[in-house]
Amino acid sequence: MGNSRTRYAIVGTGGRAGMFIDAITDTYSEWSELVGMCDLSQVRMDWYNAQIAERTDGAVVPTYVAADFDKMVRETKPDVVIVTTMDCWHHHYIIRAMELGCDAITEKPMTIDGDKAHAIMDALERTGRNLRVTFNYRYAPLSTKVRELIMQGVVGRPLHINFQWVLDTYHGADYFRRWHREKDMSGGLLVHKATHHFDLVNWWIASQPEMVFAMGDLHFYGKENAAARGESYAYERYTGVPEAEDDPFALRLDQNETLRSLYLNAEAETGYLRDRNVFGEPVTIEDTMSVTARYRNGALLTYSLICYSPWEGYRIAITGDKGRLEVELVEQVGRTFVAGQEETVLPDEDTLDRFGGKHIRVYPIFGKPYEVAIPETTGGGHGGGDQVMLEQIFSPTPPPDPFARAASHIDGAASILLGIAANISMAENRPVSVDEILKVDRS
Repeated sequence: MGNSRTRYAIVGTGGRAGMFIDAITDTYSEWSELVGMCDLSQVRMDWYNAQIAERTDGAVVPTYVAADFDKMVRETKPDVVIVTTMDCWHHHYIIRAMELGCDAITEKPMTIDGDKAHAIMDALERTGRNLRVTFNYRYAPLSTKVRELIMQGVVGRPLHINFQWVLDTYHGADYFRRWHREKDMSGGLLVHKATHHFDLVNWWIASQPEMVFAMGDLHFYGKENAAARGESYAYERYTGVPEAEDDPFALRLDQNETLRSLYLNAEAETGYLRDRNVFGEPVTIEDTMSVTARYRNGALLTYSLICYSPWEGYRIAITGDKGRLEVELVEQVGRTFVAGQEETVLPDEDTLDRFGGKHIRVYPIFGKPYEVAIPETTGGGHGGGDQVMLEQIFSPTPPPDPFARAASHIDGAASILLGIAANISMAENRPVSVDEILKVDRS
């Protein structure tokens, strides 16, 4: 049986790697084999290996430091390399994996700028290998239902999309504690985070962006904004800092087993602080963003993203020549972070009942509006999408997918190109043609 299993190696063993490692070594271990792990930190790889050993009667996976990536591929001979590193390194490992004869699966975003996107596309053509981008939200029942309704023609030809996504001060703030807050590492949230959202729009309306204009600023996080509100924070990080004890944004890595094992214990090797002060320096990304775009099929998009809201979720309206479809998902209301702990305080049930929830409503032109039932989630992250996506990736006989949710390198490029164009537009205060950045074969 071992020879029939697909062989996987993974590079980058931070938090996002866990989903893939668990799937390969547990749920889908009959058909999958994890043959190698590669990371900057031996501590992190050892932690994952300890978990793997518990469910494999002591068997562990060979580990390699980042400089030995090529050695890992040569020695372990994976069929597929899974890339879950910092975004700015995705292109390096995707390309090298393909050059060494492997297919690749990468966490979103595929990469963070035009030059790196060019390099990936060139490598795909040169090597003939395959690249899959893991867009979890496509697989969430709510997102899939929107795709189904548009395929059924309930709005006719989509002409305008309004998409508002808000992150609360529990989730949104976390991007400003981590490496994501530095634009040269993440591409900013219009690449790192919004690639999810842009991909949904691209997929829903079966088109790709053509022209983009954007504005964005850092209005809430960062040292200068805190000072403008009369606030001052002298500490660089939160863990082990008594002055941060009552800070509502404080994250203490030593009080959470996973964070302690993956990040605090690895600091001596990596130098990476997972719990930086959100009102410290440097913060080089935006927290308040507005984007407009024209699609190749003529549809127009208005999009906004803010990262310091009291509630979290999104509101979407897709209007076509036969009607309008409105989507609302309020995932959390009034959620707060407990200083010093990886916990949340949730509002009472009455508040959630009144202000939370999810809805899809259809308003036909000259017809009676109606609400659409949303399938229940099966658990897991990204609105229930993670588990469905993992089944599609790792099961030898996944269920048929009439919604074409598997995302190729073309989809990965289309989603990041909107965000990359938006970054250029913000920097240069002008509309940006996506073809300036990268011309993609859309045949």
